[in-house]
Amino acid sequence: MKSQPARCLILACGNTLREDDGIGPWLAAWALERFQFERGVRVLSSQQWTPELAQDIAEAESVIFIDCAMNVPPGSVRLVGIEPSGETPGLATHHLDASQVLSLTKELYGATPRVSLLLTFGAGSLELREGFSEAVRAALPEACAQLESAVLRMLADSGGRRM
Repeated sequence: MKSQPARCLILACGNTLREDDGIGPWLAAWALERFQFERGVRVLSSQQWTPELAQDIAEAESVIFIDCAMNVPPGSVRLVGIEPSGETPGLATHHLDASQVLSLTKELYGATPRVSLLLTFGAGSLELREGFSEAVRAALPEACAQLESAVLRMLADSGGRRM
């Protein structure tokens, strides 16, 4: 039996063995616990975004992608709207960024979520070790607050109806 499409789909990526790159999976685990009783929230976490996610995205009312980035200050948290990139990657591609996944979703299913956001966390280190750098640890409360606020807004805006 197929489950009902998510009102808010959270897609996190990252590697917990690469220090700050583990922020995506950490926030996914936090979101699973925080929204465990919200039937409209679905959380998926993997080391990278792949074409296989396109169907889940196409069926969702809204999506929040979570990832870290080395091109922003360590510990900074940024939540921005994103659109399909306009370029559709080949299906042989195994790693996609959020806008490429949206482009692929649009091409394959003719649909994208009503709202698509990217929560980016500035990474200070991608060393081969578990845990987070000091800058990332200090910013965890802000990241959780931004994620929680975004999810609650999406749930309130959807009103349980597909747009």
